[in-house]
Amino acid sequence: MYWLIRSAMTALYPRTDDLPGVEDADLDRYLKKLKRDSNGAIWGGVLAGTAVFTLSPIFTIRRARPSFLLSDKELDTHAYKLANSRSYVVRQSVFLLKLFAGLCWGEHKDVREHFHMNPYPDDPRTFRNDRMEQVRS
Repeated sequence: MYWLIRSAMTALYPRTDDLPGVEDADLDRYLKKLKRDSNGAIWGGVLAGTAVFTLSPIFTIRRARPSFLLSDKELDTHAYKLANSRSYVVRQSVFLLKLFAGLCWGEHKDVREHFHMNPYPDDPRTFRNDRMEQVRS
């Protein structure tokens, strides 16, 4: 399932001449962490957004194939039309994917360097530990 999420997120944050894409930001590690640290509703929303993105080219660009089989130009048009859909549910499902892909992309050191920002320090991994201590108390 990760490869499908990766495909959709990569289409939304592609690599350019100036900037790395989300696929360059250790996306697989990020997705595993997201699944581990999020609740079922968030992960379910990511899966649902991925399904909408993958299966809807027939409605956006009139191509009866999944998004991962589209050309780069078709994929760009498909992503644009989904993000600007008249349907609130469709727009929000794509927004959810863009949100989490953007968090992954924006924390990457090369992206932060491009925008003259300091890299984030290593994650101290205390959120889970602190939360578990509160639950046990």
